[in-house]
Amino acid sequence: MRSIAYALPTLPGFAGPKTYAAWPVWRDSTTSEVKFHPLSKKEAAKWRHKARRFDRQTHTRGKHGGAIGRTALEVLDVLLFEFLDYATGQLDPSYDKIAAKAGMCRRTVAGALRRLRDFGLLHWQRRSRQEQDAAGGYRQVQETNAYAVLPPSQWRGYREPPPAPPPEPGTWGDHPPLPDQITAAVDELRHGQQQAAFAALDCDPGNRLAAALARYGRAVFGLQS
Repeated sequence: MRSIAYALPTLPGFAGPKTYAAWPVWRDSTTSEVKFHPLSKKEAAKWRHKARRFDRQTHTRGKHGGAIGRTALEVLDVLLFEFLDYATGQLDPSYDKIAAKAGMCRRTVAGALRRLRDFGLLHWQRRSRQEQDAAGGYRQVQETNAYAVLPPSQWRGYREPPPAPPPEPGTWGDHPPLPDQITAAVDELRHGQQQAAFAALDCDPGNRLAAALARYGRAVFGLQS
């Protein structure tokens, strides 16, 4: 039973009695169904490697690790490879389950989740549901959060590395130059000269690849040799 203090006006210089919400749930909790988005395990592995690259990009000399931190990366690993349903995208473990898998306390998990959210790697939606109590009434009950790991394009401060330069001519990995008659045939085809292209391929009888390409090309275009 409530105290009579709740019914009396607050006196000047005195704080009123402490009030409580009708149900102990977060204010921004939703009762609507949350839509998850599928994420393949292969794509999750790519994002994991990019998250580590992101941490290295933000490393400061003289400090251990980067801005994201080791514990946040470990929590991200647990979310991606222990709890994420790749087919449906469902990801809604409790703090206790994350802490148990990561070998951390709840407080450390909470800090790691906030760090992932602040850098744009993670988003979550608080949820609640209606539950019938013993008296037959209904009350709101807090559920676990619904999480979504966000793509690297939304990470705050992340930079994709530049593409690797092509190999230097003549070095390992460089493709060998094409024979002159094949190069000439390609040029003729670009100008719509099919017969001239296949004639260029036939100019060297010893080149079996060029001869095979000429036969295939004439068959495709319905031309006679």
